[in-house]
Amino acid sequence: MPSTYDTLLNVVLLNCALVCIVVFIHNETLLRLSTMLGKMRKSHHFRLIVAVLGCLISHALQVWVFATAFWFMHHADGWGLLTGNFSGSLLDCVYFSFSTFTTLGYGDIVPLGQLRYLTGIEGLTGFLLLTWSASFLFLEMQRYWPAR
Repeated sequence: MPSTYDTLLNVVLLNCALVCIVVFIHNETLLRLSTMLGKMRKSHHFRLIVAVLGCLISHALQVWVFATAFWFMHHADGWGLLTGNFSGSLLDCVYFSFSTFTTLGYGDIVPLGQLRYLTGIEGLTGFLLLTWSASFLFLEMQRYWPAR
């Protein structure tokens, strides 16, 4: 049986790895969107739609990264459980991850054990990445939106 410190170290390392993965995904998405938007010769409306859709796809991918971690941790020994209105399916993990990432937090699925740490980190990370997207979209609108 691993000690409490071994378990805590594993949780911290897993959380750090997941945060690094989703931050990398988001950074790459915004860099590529910025480059692509600069080369587009379409209207400012179309540019904004492309930027919003790119951000949404990126966030959905990030949610799936966390959901996959929740699914594996829930089905592995020693990481904790997701309880409540939860069937154990990957789609339930995706639903839980979306509500956590967006800090909506319905409360119908509740994490127990080590999964609580990942839940907190996902909420904080989601909040930061969503505001990063909002800032990016604001700057893109300033750059390409015509003055009236």
